[in-house]
Amino acid sequence: MAEPLKNLLHPGVVTAIADRLSAARPAFNRARFEALAGDNLEVLELMQRSLQIRDALIETLPQSFPKAAAALGDCLPSDDMPGLSGWALLPVSQYVAVRGLDDFELSLSLLRALTPHFTAEFGIRVFIDQDQERALATIGSWVTDTNHHVRRLASEGTRPRLPWAMRLPKLIRDPQPILPILTALIDDPEDYVRRSVANSLNDIAKDHPDLVAGFVAEHMAGASPERQQLLRHASRTLLKQGHEAALSNFGFAAPAGIDAVFSLDRAEITLGESLVFKLAVRHTAKTTQKIMIDYAVHHRKANGTTSPKVFKWTSATLEPGATIEIEKRHAIRTITTRRYYPGAHRVVILVNGQEAANADFELSVGE
Repeated sequence: MAEPLKNLLHPGVVTAIADRLSAARPAFNRARFEALAGDNLEVLELMQRSLQIRDALIETLPQSFPKAAAALGDCLPSDDMPGLSGWALLPVSQYVAVRGLDDFELSLSLLRALTPHFTAEFGIRVFIDQDQERALATIGSWVTDTNHHVRRLASEGTRPRLPWAMRLPKLIRDPQPILPILTALIDDPEDYVRRSVANSLNDIAKDHPDLVAGFVAEHMAGASPERQQLLRHASRTLLKQGHEAALSNFGFAAPAGIDAVFSLDRAEITLGESLVFKLAVRHTAKTTQKIMIDYAVHHRKANGTTSPKVFKWTSATLEPGATIEIEKRHAIRTITTRRYYPGAHRVVILVNGQEAANADFELSVGE
């Protein structure tokens, strides 16, 4: 069984933080910090553990934020000395987000120094929310940083709908202020950074689909294979939705002359088993057509309605009269992000975003 996520912050992490702070500042009240941070730590979940450690830092670091920031900065790794890294820095980032709001530039500088050792994408968001223009002026300068972790922080930390993090409502309403950051990083040499740019654009597409489709069209001309991959990943939600302009960006059009025959290998399934899909697509139109085949599983909810989840399948270019036959195995198994309910479910085949065929199955979840 996989180790629980909460154990990423364990008593040893508390000790490590205490060790580094004590070495950096001998007057640091180590005993009080360890007592507060470690109090019943094992019974808490991950974020609860981090917030408890953050609160212990608030209680024991100097009330002067510049002095506290200097101590924390001295705890980071340097060229000739080890220091705090990994999950130990999550509560540090959260501390800065609470105590550093009145020391804007110093806080952003500390988070920039922290991020090569553990992402500060959660910490910078409160500064963007408090004073977006001021924060983005600093964060925007990071796009030319020599460290790829800092460049990624510029795109990932400004994502309007970053998972696990506070949302940025101003940027959800109007994402234009972060487009220069994303444009500057669109050809970054690190895939790690480019994927962050794509994810940010995909976030924006959920609220401003036409804007992102237009951004992708603007940046397709002369695009390298790496940029093409980024733009395709940025368009994934729009492509699943069958957004006309997004489809057109990648050579897809509304399907014409498509006959689809679809079947499941069984009509009933128990949670934990797999379904096998079989699909035959015949192209009856007189011109060559590029198609994208996805499928949506309409999962049953507690109230008896269903909610679709779209999955990528394949793409093909069909000549007139051509037929393709494909097969897919899809597991219906327990995952942490979905609860399954017994009853009727449906699988829908999507060709260029439009329904082409469907089949139903009955799910039982056991005892």
